[in-house]
Amino acid sequence: MTAPDTAPDYLTTPQGRRIAYRRTEGAGPGIVFLSGFKSDMQGTKAVALEEWAKQQGRAYLRFDYSGHGESDGEFTAGCIGDWAEDARAAITQLTEGPQILVGSSMGGWISLLMTQAIPDQVAGLVTIAAAPDFTEDSMWAGFDAAQRAALDMVEQVSLPSDYGEPYIITKRLIEDGRNHLVLRDRLPLPFPTRFLIGTADEAVDLSVAYRLMERAEGPDIRLTLVKDADHRFSEPENLTLIEEMIAQVSAVIAER
Repeated sequence: MTAPDTAPDYLTTPQGRRIAYRRTEGAGPGIVFLSGFKSDMQGTKAVALEEWAKQQGRAYLRFDYSGHGESDGEFTAGCIGDWAEDARAAITQLTEGPQILVGSSMGGWISLLMTQAIPDQVAGLVTIAAAPDFTEDSMWAGFDAAQRAALDMVEQVSLPSDYGEPYIITKRLIEDGRNHLVLRDRLPLPFPTRFLIGTADEAVDLSVAYRLMERAEGPDIRLTLVKDADHRFSEPENLTLIEEMIAQVSAVIAER
């Protein structure tokens, strides 16, 4: 799904990376969408949520990490730490007041990092097929001896993708990922939090969602399993559920 919109605006991060974004003005708490690995802000969920936010009169921000979508940079040059810095810059410089973060797949990991890095700017959290620690627990753990040797010797390995051309996984991505793991210790989430995942997700195992629930600590955290939903989580009924979770989180915030 391609958004019929104009050229994006650009933000230069403190690290000097130029990232693209689209922002809608509206009431708070605003909503920030964080997309997945090699995905971008033109994806079905990002665009659909923007339309919903406009209907609700809510502030909304979607952006591309460096090396993704319309942002500058090469995808293979990036890593979790870089993309987390991009997200932090977007949230701190392009929004006002605490936000509801909506993270999809890798965006779920990035959003969890934001809850720890800038907690005062997070009002609530909704994740969709969150993939925290995937560079270590999925990629590295799944590499065979030949792939690990290739990563060491030529500093990259190619992995097949269900979404197009193969993923080029770099040594830097794997090593940097180890500096940003969130499932090794308690994970304080002191605001309304909703985790969503489909039972037919072939990219993120349900065990990841259960482990996330075990680590998460907070007064209002819920996990919803959606039978037969896949990793894209982009069918109309899936999109409606995401919107319902954002509305639910918003209602809890309003009551405080």
